[in-house]
Amino acid sequence: MKNRTEELVGKLKLSEVPEKPWMHLMVDFIIKLLVVAGKDAILVVCNRLSKMMYFVATTEGILVEGLARLFRDNIWRLYGLPESVVSDRGPQFAAELTKKVE
Repeated sequence: MKNRTEELVGKLKLSEVPEKPWMHLMVDFIIKLLVVAGKDAILVVCNRLSKMMYFVATTEGILVEGLARLFRDNIWRLYGLPESVVSDRGPQFAAELTKKVE
């Protein structure tokens, strides 16, 4: 029998299922694309409940202010402000995005 060097982890928690669409979102970028009409990246916004997605053409060097504008014009205008935003760029990025949109 081997000795355990790591601590045992507690029970897994199930993810909460969103009750309303477009209240909990995932945001990501597809980058390093060929330049077409001055755009070289795609902003992907996914609704966690239905997995419906929006794809918005943008540039790779977009700042948070520009992203907030894209988000406002393409998502918030249709569905309102979400309760949560998850991004692979970290919680600071998602927090800054929601601050700028408000």
